[in-house]
Amino acid sequence: MSVNDTHPRANGRLRVRVARTLNDMMEVMTVRSLVYLGEQQCPYDEEYDGNDFAGATHIILSAGDEPVGVVRIRWFSDFAKLERMALRKEFRGGRTIFMLIREAFSLAERKGYRKIMGHAQRRVAPFWIRHFKGRIRPERDGFQFSDHDYVEVEADLHPPADALHVDSDPMVLIRPEGDWDIAGVLERSVDRQSHLKAA
Repeated sequence: MSVNDTHPRANGRLRVRVARTLNDMMEVMTVRSLVYLGEQQCPYDEEYDGNDFAGATHIILSAGDEPVGVVRIRWFSDFAKLERMALRKEFRGGRTIFMLIREAFSLAERKGYRKIMGHAQRRVAPFWIRHFKGRIRPERDGFQFSDHDYVEVEADLHPPADALHVDSDPMVLIRPEGDWDIAGVLERSVDRQSHLKAA
């Protein structure tokens, strides 16, 4: 899955993609280090919390070849959770944050999720409510960590008719995360086996 757009500060087009390689993960960690460790003075062990490789998908926003924004999605049984959203300072504003969030919502919907939630700093909760039809979870107290006040914000998702499910084509389910509409490398192995049998 890839979304393209432009930004006035980008020398190239903006592109959103799922992180799949070690280099992609280095881009994710670089952006988060710049924003959280550099700007917000977050301690290293609070930012890198042990959840980056545990049931998580990372999305990268790039301007040309340069990583400029990231978000992590963790997958639970009946909801997806947005975490660790970071945009480099010079790329804030405009459509950048919307591109990241829309891609996260779309990915979760395609996987069949009907609810997405996140821990939003209290001061930015109105943004989620206004732009993403979010709501602060009722009867839940706010909380604090890493020197900020947070609330739980959730939004409803609307899976498409072709959302993935247990009876989806097995070859679709083994395709790379987010690229379920593009034939994957393992499908080429089926063709290889056909040629071997014919020989």
